Amino acid sequence: MNKFIQHTIAASMAVLAMGATGCSDFLDKQPSNELNEDKTYADWRMFEAFHVDTYNFLLHGANRINGSWLDAATDLAQTSFSTGGTLTTFNIGNYYGSAGSAELTSVWESRYRGIRKCNRVINDMDRVPFDITKTEEENKAIRAIYMAEARTFRAWFYWELFLRYGPLPIVTEVLDPTEDMITPYTKRPTLKEYVMDFVLKELKEAETDLLAYAEAWNGSRIGRLSQPMSRALQCRILLYMASPRYSDESGVTWKEAADAAKEFINLYSGNFGLFSEENIDPSENYGNAVLRTQYTGNNNEVIFFRNDVTINWNGIVQDTPVGEGGNGGNCPSQNLVDMYDMADGSSPFAEYDVTGAPVYNNGVPAVNAASGYSDADMWTGRDPRLAATLLYQGQPWGTMRVGSTIDVRPGMADNPIGNANATPTGYYMRKYIPASILASNHAGTAYRLWTIIRYAEILLNYAEALNEVQGPCSEVYEMLDMVRHRAGITGSTADRADLRTKEAMRNFIHKERTVEFAFEEHRWWDVRRWNCAVEALARPIYGVNVAMDGTVTRKVSQNRVFEPHMYLYPIPEEEEWKTQIDNNPGW
Repeated sequence: MNKFIQHTIAASMAVLAMGATGCSDFLDKQPSNELNEDKTYADWRMFEAFHVDTYNFLLHGANRINGSWLDAATDLAQTSFSTGGTLTTFNIGNYYGSAGSAELTSVWESRYRGIRKCNRVINDMDRVPFDITKTEEENKAIRAIYMAEARTFRAWFYWELFLRYGPLPIVTEVLDPTEDMITPYTKRPTLKEYVMDFVLKELKEAETDLLAYAEAWNGSRIGRLSQPMSRALQCRILLYMASPRYSDESGVTWKEAADAAKEFINLYSGNFGLFSEENIDPSENYGNAVLRTQYTGNNNEVIFFRNDVTINWNGIVQDTPVGEGGNGGNCPSQNLVDMYDMADGSSPFAEYDVTGAPVYNNGVPAVNAASGYSDADMWTGRDPRLAATLLYQGQPWGTMRVGSTIDVRPGMADNPIGNANATPTGYYMRKYIPASILASNHAGTAYRLWTIIRYAEILLNYAEALNEVQGPCSEVYEMLDMVRHRAGITGSTADRADLRTKEAMRNFIHKERTVEFAFEEHRWWDVRRWNCAVEALARPIYGVNVAMDGTVTRKVSQNRVFEPHMYLYPIPEEEEWKTQIDNNPGW
């Protein structure tokens, strides 16, 4: 969403007598869906505001699940405070817990409401009179764009539902919002019917009428749905459909997924790239890749994002170290730390599994002695993305603590005795936390946009799919090195003797995706499509203790529950009772 869209939404909200809201409480209201239809269809400006409001249905991942992040349901993190939504639901296998409703049930409700909004635009636009300030040609052009946007949004919302619940009834009519949202639609389509014959078909057919890159990427329209965004989403869906969990039913091959990613690179590599500024630390480039956009920092990496207004200290207090006055929040795991390579590009550990994690023996991975890694000094000489993603003992950070460094030793600033929110893993979150807010006694402000697709994903999509087609090759190495070198890693993947087989490269790419996209809501879905969610999500969460003398020891921070039927969420109980729709297996 860009400044034009922000202003349009603000104006429409004023017309509708509602204040501007963030995504978290917008989904609790849905006022625009309840507008009187006669008023909505009587005036083009009102109808336009109704449509543009659909951008508010894009989810923002920060603190979305009762103050916690979705990646805290994976092996990447653990929520520190007891009320965190993932802590009391996903982590213990409680998929009916109310604290997780923002992910477990509200997504169902909000996606179907978003779909209804799109259906109104698609089916009823012809009822709205032309904008008298525009020519007939201009009116037809903008209506074609809005029609394409509505179809694209609808496909996106259906995709989000698919990830959580599997194929669901496809509703293309405008249903009465006072009635059940999907009655009498109870038949569940096949995966192919749902994803290939509807979602992908909608995206492909609507793509031509979306704004082209030159139209969408300018000061007044940045953030609008566009042809590059649609094509990037198609790349993601084809990669998923070629993956082990879905390929048999979808019929999509790894070559098709590779070709789609390659075509995006051929079409748009002149427009998009990996965000990088000269004369700054590479880890800052990596961190800024998810905080900036074209209009807030000349970031050509972001393709599709959810925009919000600027935030202040209250926007990050939930995930800030307790020594800084925060609530701890999304605390990274040792599992995640163990996935980072050394800064010279070598692997610190001897063996990795299909989840991308090192192979653990009694909670400890076997060390690759040639790398120079040691548990006694585990954060030195590592991939710079580690320091850009999480905060560890002795790392400079903040303004409120003595020495402005992280101190998780017993009784010290970030691990005080009696503070229930102190990190359980020995780490705090760094990524997605704008450091500028901490300046001037927490008086700063900053944007924290939510990145949905960025160019690094396209490169890693291509590397993954191409490796499955022909194994390690020059293009696979090239894609990986582009992403890694931007972050400041030296050395080439082509020089590594441990990356010469398809299987070894597969595990490496799984690891690389995990560290590159940590806390961007990829891991939860990636381990599912790779068919290794049980292996990844049922293993313990590891952490560290740091003694007063600085000695670091590994520990089990939390045991997790994940069983095969948890690959899909249960259909919300109320919907199952009302519609008699078949629930997912095991629920």
